[in-house]
Amino acid sequence: MQAETLDIIVLGSGTSTGIPVVGCHCAICRSNHPHNQRSRCSALLSYGKYNILIDTSTDLRQQALREDICHVEAVFYTHCHADHLHGIDDLRGFNLRSKHPIPLYGSKATLTKIRNNFSYIFDQSQPSSYIPRLELHPIDQPLDLFGLQIIPIPLRHGSMETYGYRCGAFAYLTDCNAIPPSSLALLDNLEVLILDGLRFTPHNTHFNIPQAVEIAQKIGAKQTLLTHLSHEVDHPIHDRQLPQGINLAFDGQRFSCSANTNHKLQALS
Repeated sequence: MQAETLDIIVLGSGTSTGIPVVGCHCAICRSNHPHNQRSRCSALLSYGKYNILIDTSTDLRQQALREDICHVEAVFYTHCHADHLHGIDDLRGFNLRSKHPIPLYGSKATLTKIRNNFSYIFDQSQPSSYIPRLELHPIDQPLDLFGLQIIPIPLRHGSMETYGYRCGAFAYLTDCNAIPPSSLALLDNLEVLILDGLRFTPHNTHFNIPQAVEIAQKIGAKQTLLTHLSHEVDHPIHDRQLPQGINLAFDGQRFSCSANTNHKLQALS
């Protein structure tokens, strides 16, 4: 029987440095508040018996141990920047348990970069007995996987295209500073939106928090959580200052939403 609920864990809510930042002694980096301790950005989606990662962050090992993740059936990549990718080698622990390769999904450009940057995994002329067993699957259209429809959402991250993903009434949009109109059209009727909101001051490749609030209100999800947070953001103070229905994400945050949409979304043009 097909599951009706999608369970989500925010594995990491921090920017590329993680928080605290190495060598920084600002008040937020010295904070003992647990929501100011942020590992690199990623999420886990659980649907029935299947676990799907969005990105393999630099901190994947610690995140998997913290949340007791014992298996992963697929990985969807938003883009190939180090903080979203460089935990890829830790996927081999899941291979050891399952004895099966793990499919990786993302744009053709992202997966080409992954193949080139991690040639020791994919170059069969250099065999190794202890490397991740991974399969690359470029996508540019909605995909049905394990009975769940997963829709890539093209975003702009400065001059670079990244992917967000929509699954049922949930969408995950990190590392972006613009959402094209054709992508906005794929984001109606959301229960939960996770959205890039780096800091309060402007940035040339990320939404800052005022911009994120504006776009979140335009999308109109029932609940929006801002992620990829820098050390300008003091969670217990700034979370209270956001409009109703918009909050700051934090590591280990869990929630559920519908795995189904009320209508079949159109394929990307």
